[in-house]
Amino acid sequence: MTAVSLGRLLTAMVTPFKPIEGEPIDFEAVDRLVDHLIDTGTQGLVVRGTTGESPTLSHEEDYALYRRVKTRVAGRVPVIAGTGSNCTRTAVTATQEAIRIGVDAVMLVVPYYNKPSQAGLLAHFRTLARECPIPMILYNIPGRTGVNMLPETVAELSKLPTIVAVKEASGNLEQVRAIRAMTREDFLIYSGDDALTLEIMRLGGHGVISVASHVAGRLMRTLIDHIVAGQGDEATRLNQSLQTLFQNLFCTTNPVPVKAALDMLGLCAPTVRLPLVGCTATERACVHQAMDALGLLVRVSR
Repeated sequence: MTAVSLGRLLTAMVTPFKPIEGEPIDFEAVDRLVDHLIDTGTQGLVVRGTTGESPTLSHEEDYALYRRVKTRVAGRVPVIAGTGSNCTRTAVTATQEAIRIGVDAVMLVVPYYNKPSQAGLLAHFRTLARECPIPMILYNIPGRTGVNMLPETVAELSKLPTIVAVKEASGNLEQVRAIRAMTREDFLIYSGDDALTLEIMRLGGHGVISVASHVAGRLMRTLIDHIVAGQGDEATRLNQSLQTLFQNLFCTTNPVPVKAALDMLGLCAPTVRLPLVGCTATERACVHQAMDALGLLVRVSR
């Protein structure tokens, strides 16, 4: 796979759980969600990322989820497995298993909690690149990991042939600008924040790893198409119309609001695993209002 074939609109897919004791994965809802996302414009699926509640999944669940999504996708779009960890050896083992399962690429989060230095980040990702021959997306989200991967570190890692992209979720546009200036032309930068997609793509970003595309996939594809086509006025107008949705899907911790939104569409239960809890009535109304304003409250029939 070349980097370009990863697509511009990738969805950071939720993991549906059944609303019963133990919250087991709802694999029938996984199938429905895969079809819905592809039908509405998603060009690649990121499985077991932050939005997939990765901290609460066992390794056995991880691998079962990769297999189920890969089978359901049936080659229609790339499947990208979130195999990152704050333990390098664990990340290597998980990535190697994902390769055996047949995923198309992996996304590797910056190690969290143990707060490695930039030298430690370089060593971590170099080890993964050396031991796991598969396209890799770096994932920088300092608000959750406690560490910001600096542009110089991203640039150094981008020299490795299997490290093809970064999901940049620092919220710092100057950092995005610096990464673009320091990396090769075919190194892909993805926005990790729906609300910054327009700005990041204008700085040379390739696309977005999206949460909003769960419920507004067609609108997100249209936004990206406007940007790529140089239709600045149309892109600006559409981006502005989506801002309330982007904001309200983060009215509490992700993925709680987007799971409530998917419940409104009949795609999966709003169930999340502890320590997350479901939306309050006020939060759910906030999500409902944003979706209603965009005409998105149409239940999906399967």
